[in-house]
Amino acid sequence: MSLWEDAHTDYGLGRHPRPAPQGLAASDTEWRSYLEEQTPNGWLLRSGSLLETLAGGRPIYLMHTTTYLEAIRASRQLYQAAGCLVGALYCAPLTHQPEGLRPHNLGAWLLETKPHTRTIVFEVTPGRPVPAKGINYLRLGSVHLRTYLEHRGFLTEAEDDQLRRTAVGRVRQAADVLDALLAGACGNDTPAEVFLDRLAATVPGVPALGYLYFEVVAEYLMLHSTSRPTKECAQAGELNNRLYKQLAFAAVDTMGELFDLALFHPGHARLRHLVEQVDPALAAGAADYVRRRLPHRFACMALTARQDAGAVTFRQATFDTLATTAPGLLGQMLFRLLRTSPRYPQLFPIIEQAKASAVSAYWNLQGIPTPFNGVIPKGEIGLNLAWPAGIRAWTAETCQRGLLHPTEELALTFVPRLADLRETALGRARFPLPAPAPTPPSASAFTSRNH
Repeated sequence: MSLWEDAHTDYGLGRHPRPAPQGLAASDTEWRSYLEEQTPNGWLLRSGSLLETLAGGRPIYLMHTTTYLEAIRASRQLYQAAGCLVGALYCAPLTHQPEGLRPHNLGAWLLETKPHTRTIVFEVTPGRPVPAKGINYLRLGSVHLRTYLEHRGFLTEAEDDQLRRTAVGRVRQAADVLDALLAGACGNDTPAEVFLDRLAATVPGVPALGYLYFEVVAEYLMLHSTSRPTKECAQAGELNNRLYKQLAFAAVDTMGELFDLALFHPGHARLRHLVEQVDPALAAGAADYVRRRLPHRFACMALTARQDAGAVTFRQATFDTLATTAPGLLGQMLFRLLRTSPRYPQLFPIIEQAKASAVSAYWNLQGIPTPFNGVIPKGEIGLNLAWPAGIRAWTAETCQRGLLHPTEELALTFVPRLADLRETALGRARFPLPAPAPTPPSASAFTSRNH
């Protein structure tokens, strides 16, 4: 299995069981069966509107919100975006109706909470059913590791040594908790309160756990909620995305500036309070669900399929042993460390573009113009800008009924190259441009004479 194949989750009817580490108390198939058959909204994992749209082979409509519409219109170009969809442009699905385009509840949330943005509508005509394979960014660790190994020549020797030592050192420091997660995946339970408090304390040193923690809670909320809004979403074939959006923004004050799940690390009491705010009926069961579900997902994220999870320990980890037994964990560590490095603006177009180009090639070979977030098919869907068969785009306005109506067709070139880091939320939040230095009078005079 290729690294990119392994980084995708197949929600198609003829899917095969995903390879998983040995020794786990439950297989991926058993977990999938539980989620689909024993949770109120699990049926949406088999036949939700997103999956039905992909399987239909008919034109697919997406919406994207942006603050750069005038720049896009002027340049007539649209670029890739780094993030959980790797290089695909982050969008939400639209349902074509006679009276207009109805946004998915994720799209409706975006329109309500981002009033200063403009909306672009895309039409993709796949010509045939699209494979229901979603990219699972939690399983990108091996891709991150391979990309680092292929591009480490762009680091100085001192930077490379520091990066490796820091990654391994943090794993060793968190070894007790990481080993406990593997033990939990093999059936050795820890009381929920102790488990969550230890997990929360470990996230700052192992940021990938924050992303994993959040996605497990989001899964719990979307699959178990029986509130009226969730039932209305289900009637439309949609999981309720507002649940996890409300959770994230309540948990982290700065989430509106940068959606950074490395900052998501509520302890036991805090998690219960957060879930009570989002859906009070689910507060009592949240901690126990995380305690049962997260260790399994961690083992699958961290280890190779040939490893026996019960035989692995992180206490004496080295770079080489991690690369062999736990490449997923090591790759996630390296990726997060590089992402917060002062040199990341220089490394971004090298490292991230390599991943974006590789996954675009995979999508094209698989016939996927619209990859989606495959952690769970909740509505986060991307536009593959390297798709060779053509995409149409329009500006759009929202009517009083909340429907989108295309207004002006845009003649755009879709460029399979990442946008400048400075034009992303990550770049603006973490790497602000320095204030320009005062221009000496002599230089100013020279400039005015020559322009």
